[in-house]
Amino acid sequence: MTAPLIALVPAAGIGARAGAADGRPKQYRALGGEPMLRHAVRALLADPRIAQVRVAVAPGDPWADEALAGLPRTVWRPCGGPTRAETVRAALRDAAADAALADDTWVLVHDAARPGLPADALARLIDACLSRDRGGLLALPVADTVKQAADAPADHARVARTLPREGLWLAQTPQMFRAGELRAALDACAGDPRVTDEASAVELAGASDRAPLLVRGARANDKLTWPEDFAWFEDRLAARGAPRVR
Repeated sequence: MTAPLIALVPAAGIGARAGAADGRPKQYRALGGEPMLRHAVRALLADPRIAQVRVAVAPGDPWADEALAGLPRTVWRPCGGPTRAETVRAALRDAAADAALADDTWVLVHDAARPGLPADALARLIDACLSRDRGGLLALPVADTVKQAADAPADHARVARTLPREGLWLAQTPQMFRAGELRAALDACAGDPRVTDEASAVELAGASDRAPLLVRGARANDKLTWPEDFAWFEDRLAARGAPRVR
């Protein structure tokens, strides 16, 4: 019998690029009448194999309790740090101290800013990692031509070169690893600016024969980063009927 899975949602950031107007971090921005964070957590709860979702928020966060009220199998902890990696490290320590996981427990880390995670994509990731006993992440193959910029102004960067897109994938979440493997990787790479997600830490710290699996994700699982992304997701909710507020 497969051991229960634990999901971690780092939600300690402020999401400045999203342009929130009410002073709340973007994970609490309302989508279809509910905070984005609630949508993201509910998407994880869709798979009964996930025994618990642990949300790591900033110390003193005044919004998490209301945003997550009534969701089953969900706890929130004020253990977030100044970066994503530090928040995930702190959440792993907190869960271990709370006896919620051992080193061999499978952990899925999911972005609060990906509220549209489809249940079938989540199931694909879990099935792939469990069947191969290897960590992995949802991702999408790059379909567009990729340009590298010569400079970095906001709107009118110049092209330096075109990059071959063969073999390139856009990383998504969840990213799924054994708790001990992920903790060791994040500890080994602490402070390394190359660590932008959990998979990059495992890649930098691990052996090549344990390279993470790339499991096909979904466009509906795109990250909401810019103000126009939220309008896109609101349209998507309206098209399918906004979820009932619970």
